[in-house]
Amino acid sequence: MDIQACKRRAGRHAADEFLRSGMTIGLGTGSTAIFATRRIAERLQDGSLHDIAALPTSIATEAAARELGIPLTTFAERPLVDVTIDGADEVDDDLNVIKGGGGALLREKIVAQATRRFVIVVDETKRSPCLGSQYQLPVEVTPFGWQSQAGYLRQLGAAPTLRLAAGAPYRSDQGNFILDCDFGAIRNLAELNGALNSRAGIVEHGLFLGMAHAVVVAGHDGLRLLRRAD
Repeated sequence: MDIQACKRRAGRHAADEFLRSGMTIGLGTGSTAIFATRRIAERLQDGSLHDIAALPTSIATEAAARELGIPLTTFAERPLVDVTIDGADEVDDDLNVIKGGGGALLREKIVAQATRRFVIVVDETKRSPCLGSQYQLPVEVTPFGWQSQAGYLRQLGAAPTLRLAAGAPYRSDQGNFILDCDFGAIRNLAELNGALNSRAGIVEHGLFLGMAHAVVVAGHDGLRLLRRAD
């Protein structure tokens, strides 16, 4: 299976299936979401999509959108987003996801929470019976006191590792650190979500629970569209 081809298929399909002219669109971050962004640019050029404004979820996505000629907006101009297309690191059968492998989890969650329809695009290797079983959970923390947050995460059962870039702590777009946390299979997502949300110094985390309305999965046997049960 060609993973890149699957990512491309998923991203392009979502950009065709869910986006309409006149929308405010959230642009996700990562190796699958970028194919949706590129497809949006193609649709703008061929005229099948027009009068849209896009809200990028990272500095990298903003740069890509500007290069592709996609008109951008801000929350000050458009506080609500019609559709956001974003990738994920792991997706369970209830359409809960882990995100943050690319380090943009804070902005991604801000945009997702302001979105009417949040669409995830993945290749089939990202499907999982239980979140945490194949991907670590990114936790964004303030640089001040990050060791305290690492200790708290250990108390919750994680093995946290400070993410590095060129030998120094990786910095998110907001200047924070990221702790990649190996929890193993997470059996109680709601409990962990609450514990992480309650801790000062933890800015955000990569659990996106009950937020995805649909997931486009591309694999060796084609495309599958999974929808959240209302």
